[in-house]
Amino acid sequence: MSASFTSNSLPAWRRALDEAAARLEGRVTHTPLVRSAWLSDITGGDVWLKLENQQLEGSFKTRGAFNALLQLPPGRIVAASAGNHGRSLAYAARELGARLTVFAPRTAPATKLDFIRSHGADLELCDSYDDAEERALMMSTRQSVPFISPYNHRDVIAGAGTVGLEIVSNGHPFDVVVVPTGGGGLISGISLAARTASVGTPPTIHGVEATASPSFSTALAHNRIVPITVSPTHADGLAGNLESGSVTFEIVRDLAAGVTTVTEDEIVAAMDGLQEREHQRVEGAGAVGVAALLAGKLDVDGKRVAVVVSGANR
Repeated sequence: MSASFTSNSLPAWRRALDEAAARLEGRVTHTPLVRSAWLSDITGGDVWLKLENQQLEGSFKTRGAFNALLQLPPGRIVAASAGNHGRSLAYAARELGARLTVFAPRTAPATKLDFIRSHGADLELCDSYDDAEERALMMSTRQSVPFISPYNHRDVIAGAGTVGLEIVSNGHPFDVVVVPTGGGGLISGISLAARTASVGTPPTIHGVEATASPSFSTALAHNRIVPITVSPTHADGLAGNLESGSVTFEIVRDLAAGVTTVTEDEIVAAMDGLQEREHQRVEGAGAVGVAALLAGKLDVDGKRVAVVVSGANR
């Protein structure tokens, strides 16, 4: 499959999504899709939560990790991660007998770093996510070992896209799907699933990122990937610059309706609300979609809406 995206590549992406779903059967959880009376009452929409915070290892990243590693021979691999990708890869690598080195920012949640170590991966701490990605790519080049990007990787995107397949195959079509967006692997996979697997009109896909790290909204405004300044954020799993030439930019630009941003106060309000009203423990990155709805950033009145809750705070 080409590293770039065009409408002509949609059939190949659909095959990749279907193959990922078959490959992951029995490896990952089909997570619940549950209605939120709380959010439905607030927004005027019919709001459902796709609870990837209940996925193995606490996030959707486990899907892409297994889908990528299952297609590689056992051996050494390298990755950069803000936490969840490294944790999920470490889990998959242990299950499949691969040797993994993860470069991660030292500011990543300690629990996630501990899980990476406990799963047997080598962990290298860095000053920032951008520094981690640079060092991981350098190791990949110098030692000729595969680099598994958390988003700019066909198999990671296809694995994440199985979230979208589960949403569009639930039997009751959605008008809108709201997706946390960092490097864009999840929103790319869901956008591809919505476009190729929906029966009837595909749902509109909206991305949400932190105002503190607006990599995608900035790129879309300039129609190209441009460097941004990243500030501290509760949505640390979404923070960082986009890898130059990432195919996720083209997919999101061409298939999604856009990407909006939410503030730190809005993220905290969503985390608190999910805990108090839905009894779901959710990390900041996983709560940004709910934050956008609570803040009125997306008009979903009268629409059937799926919001991806992408990760747990554990």
